[in-house]
Amino acid sequence: MIHIFSFILLSIFLVLLPGPDYIIITKNTLNSGRTAGLKTLFGTCIALCIHTLIAIFGLSAIIVHSIYLFTIFKFTGAGYLLYLGIISLLSIRKNKKSDTYKPIKPIGKSFYFRQGFFTNLLNPKVAVFFLTFLPQFVNPNHSTFIPFILLGLIYIVITLGFFLVYTLMIHQLNHFMQKESTQKAIQGFSGLVLIGFGIKLALETGQ
Repeated sequence: MIHIFSFILLSIFLVLLPGPDYIIITKNTLNSGRTAGLKTLFGTCIALCIHTLIAIFGLSAIIVHSIYLFTIFKFTGAGYLLYLGIISLLSIRKNKKSDTYKPIKPIGKSFYFRQGFFTNLLNPKVAVFFLTFLPQFVNPNHSTFIPFILLGLIYIVITLGFFLVYTLMIHQLNHFMQKESTQKAIQGFSGLVLIGFGIKLALETGQ
């Protein structure tokens, strides 16, 4: 038996909690527009699909219970968050003497997708979450393959729905957000928060 309603309720609260995904989607939407935000969101959801599959096939268990693999995974994710944070801060300095604020140009059409994808995929806390969260809502005495897929899809749909509405809402603030002072404040705040998440992730113990 799958405890659908309990799972949905708890998933909603978990999705609402601020995290690296929240920051990167917000930053890209406010700085580069609705399309950039939606591409970032799509990348995040694809990464969640991979985390679901990893949890189903037990690879997450190997990562969580192997101190070496977890450490490698953790520092890779932390390094990527630090990289994103530093890039945000450098973009302010780069355009400091410019009359018009110009964010760093994306590299390739999949630039924003890659940011959302890797921010989520390289976060070992997401792998741990799926491994420890999903089993709480299924009956261990029956096959868990289909229930795990169903729960993973529900969580992804909730994430997609919330951030889709969120992205479209903050996009409406575009006029105010295009001001130079506002853009620099967003870049600075986002950069510091992403660096903070990276440091926090790097300092956490894996076991």
